[in-house]
Amino acid sequence: MSDNRQSLSDLAELTGQQAAQPAPAAAETTEAPAEAAAPPPPAQAEAPLREQQLDKFGRAYATGRRKDAVARVWLKPGSGKIEVNGRDQEVYFARPTLRLVINQPFDITDRKGQYDVVITVKGGGLSGQAGAVKHGIAQALSRFEPALRTTVKQAGFLTRDPRVVERKKYGRAKARRSFQFSKR
Repeated sequence: MSDNRQSLSDLAELTGQQAAQPAPAAAETTEAPAEAAAPPPPAQAEAPLREQQLDKFGRAYATGRRKDAVARVWLKPGSGKIEVNGRDQEVYFARPTLRLVINQPFDITDRKGQYDVVITVKGGGLSGQAGAVKHGIAQALSRFEPALRTTVKQAGFLTRDPRVVERKKYGRAKARRSFQFSKR
C-alpha cells in the first residue's frame, strides 16, 4: 500500500502536480472543509494541435482526389487568382457549378480572394476533377492555417469521397447489367 502511494507521489513530482491524498475516513467527512476546492484555472486559448506546413517558397501543398482525378494544389497568399493546368479557372472549368464547387472551401472559411492557387489536375472527367480540386484546396487551407481545420472538416471537405466506378464483371455487359435475353 505504501509503495503505491510512494509511486503516485513520484509520478506527481515528475508531472509537477501534488500527489493525491488518500480518501479521509467516514468520521472526518462530517466536518466541513475550511476551504472549498477551487476549480482548475480556465484553459488558455489552445494553440492548434498541428503546425503550419509550408514549402521553401512559403506555399502550402496538398493533393486532392475524387473518382479517377488527382489534383496537386499549391496555395499562397495573394489576390484570389486560381490557375488550373496553366489556364484560368473560368476557362478550364467553364460550367459555373464546377467553379462553385471549387470555391466552396474559401466560402465556408471566409477567405475568398485572399489566396492564389496553382493547380495541376489529371485523370477522370471535369466533375471528378472539380471535386479533386475542392479536396486539395481544403487540405492546403488546413495546412496553411491550421485553425481553419475544424471548420473545413465539419463541412466534410477533408474527407476523400470514396465512391468510384464499380468494375465490370465477367459474364455481364457492364458492372451489373446482364446481356440481353433472347428466348428464341
